[in-house]
Amino acid sequence: MRPSPQQRQAAWHRASRHLLAKMLAEFAYEEVISPEPEPEDGAPTAHRLPVDDGTVYRFHARRGAYGHWRVDPDSITPSADPLQFIARTHTGVLGLSGDTTGHLVREITATLAADTRLAATSRSAAELADLDYAELEGHQTGHPWIVVNKGRLGFSATDTERWAPEARTPHRLPWLAVHRDLARYRGVPALATPDRLYADELTPRTREAFAAAVSDQGRDPADYLWLPVHPWQWDESVAQLFAPQVADGTIIPLPADEDLRLPQQSIRTFLNTSRPEARTVKLPLSILNTLVWRGLPTERTLAAPAVTDWVHALRDADPFLRDETRVVLLGETASVAVEHPLYDRLPGIPYQYRELLGCIWREPIAPQLDPGERARTLAALLLTDPQGRSFTAELVHRSGLDPAVWLSRLFAALLPPLLHFLYRYGTVFSPHGENAIVVFDEQDVPVRLAIKDFVDDVNVSAEPLPEHDTMPAEVREVLLTEPPSFLTQFIHSGLFVGVFRYLAPICEEQLGVAESQFWSLVRAEILRHQARFPELKDRFETFDLLTPRIERLCLNRNRLHLDGYRDRPDRPHAAVHGTVPNPLHQL
Repeated sequence: MRPSPQQRQAAWHRASRHLLAKMLAEFAYEEVISPEPEPEDGAPTAHRLPVDDGTVYRFHARRGAYGHWRVDPDSITPSADPLQFIARTHTGVLGLSGDTTGHLVREITATLAADTRLAATSRSAAELADLDYAELEGHQTGHPWIVVNKGRLGFSATDTERWAPEARTPHRLPWLAVHRDLARYRGVPALATPDRLYADELTPRTREAFAAAVSDQGRDPADYLWLPVHPWQWDESVAQLFAPQVADGTIIPLPADEDLRLPQQSIRTFLNTSRPEARTVKLPLSILNTLVWRGLPTERTLAAPAVTDWVHALRDADPFLRDETRVVLLGETASVAVEHPLYDRLPGIPYQYRELLGCIWREPIAPQLDPGERARTLAALLLTDPQGRSFTAELVHRSGLDPAVWLSRLFAALLPPLLHFLYRYGTVFSPHGENAIVVFDEQDVPVRLAIKDFVDDVNVSAEPLPEHDTMPAEVREVLLTEPPSFLTQFIHSGLFVGVFRYLAPICEEQLGVAESQFWSLVRAEILRHQARFPELKDRFETFDLLTPRIERLCLNRNRLHLDGYRDRPDRPHAAVHGTVPNPLHQL
């Protein structure tokens, strides 16, 4: 039954109230705004924020680790409308340029529309806990830190209805044949040739149809590589910007294959729902969402299988990673990259025009699981249902464990492999909520970690380590390097600030685990790992996770004050603004 106008309006107001609470919290965390305590209210949580037109916003907020703010949505006065808030603050309090404000309003409105749709189709925590990995992805609420996390600039309302993860609609993807003069293939040793990949991914009937489509154009199929293309990307970017290559037959449109694929939270990644054992595909999508254009850089796309091979080799030669933690590394095992004949050769071109066409094939999670195991992205632990029930609380209840014990098991599943890669190999992943996948046993107890998105989110120490001596040149050329003092930020900001900062208050409110106890359990797991490998003592000091303070990385500041919405030749990075206390320093 379709919701009534009154129900739609109420849902919009609820989404608005929650988004403004998030906006106040994250802008305050990044010190974009400076709310003042208002103790005369008699409540230590009372705060006020005077804005440009003389209005004073009042709200209640609890403070937490890393300088976190947790704003009560129902306490905000006089108005809980984030669009009105921007109108009242953009020139003074926020200090935005006019063009940034204009685009920001568009992103806020799109995010609100998506949040309203999610709320209208929401399920209870118990129902969410019964969903499989692919289905649960369609119920996620997006990046917890970035305020406008569903802006998706470039998508129309119809596009959102078709292609957003919350639409939960599987599709068949069309393919392209691209001449080898323009397209390049890479694969891990088991997929050394594209024919091996296509034999896995396409039925004989589909391969025959593709070859026939090329032959019908008077071309030799052996001269072409095949890859799927996002229909939106074909219509909005490829068909127009590669029009000369389509005209001369360098690019030949092919029919869709036979499988249904479901868009995931990363929006450009599709899970195969017809054959869960088949690889997922990651496709470029020229929309601006959560800070960056969602394309696929040519060189990093080509390097993905080599990066996978190197990271897998580290794990497979290490008994702790291979046999004890049994960490799952979802390899990017094959790729096709297509250069644009002009854009890729022009210096200073906006990076969105150098990431237009390609595909990465990634190992699926399902075949990696033991009988009875199930996987959920770490982001799912932050979900709360319409009745206020936490998804994490539901899992803890099902496990039958004491909440503190369950959290200890969670940290024991997540941290040891991440710490070992950091300390032993000077290598970090970005273990944010979508890249980190928690594997649970039959009782919903966390047992191990799976990680995805290697080529975009693996960084290595800029300080030479002997463990890097065997790194292939093509891997060394593409992996980003950071000084040791910053390398730890990927764990702090990706996992502790980006996920645990939100999970700790949920556990305090719904599980009775005080925030101080939560962080003491995290610290205890780090110290337990260090005690296990005393020979790496120098590395614990080099990659010190227990410093008194850490730099405050800011994701929203980047959009508001640094890059705005301007085009630039390189992908933006998080802004750094001051420091915050490290809750792991001393407890």
